[in-house]
Amino acid sequence: MEYFKRVLDLLLKEKSNNALIQFFRYAFVGGAAFVVDFGLLFILTDKVGVYYLLSATISFLCGLLINYALSVRWVFSKRRLSDTRMEFVIFGIIGIIGVGINNAIIWCGVEIAGLHYLWSKIIAAVAVLLWNFTARRQTLFK
Repeated sequence: MEYFKRVLDLLLKEKSNNALIQFFRYAFVGGAAFVVDFGLLFILTDKVGVYYLLSATISFLCGLLINYALSVRWVFSKRRLSDTRMEFVIFGIIGIIGVGINNAIIWCGVEIAGLHYLWSKIIAAVAVLLWNFTARRQTLFK
């Protein structure tokens, strides 16, 4: 039982520079951001009637704010920049590239493959999770 407590502490509590532990945490952070992103995408598109790619952009940016706040607080323990404004700008630029990837995959899924936009969003979320984690860890938090 002590072993499992130690593993949980390592995975959830202690600061770590281990890429696997960071990715584990980033997956949770990404999951929280995804819930906001996906939910807002659905609400804006289906309930409010906003064009799906505009909804995808707005919802993604809301998820980006949540992702940043949780990432700097829980996922990454070492920061390369002391200026948090510049850090957020770079974090945001990586996120904007992620929006491009996100929207391109959603568009291809809907317009080319004939998928529902929410299924396309799920596929896009996996690709963007990998992009965002790798780019942010390499540029900002290594």
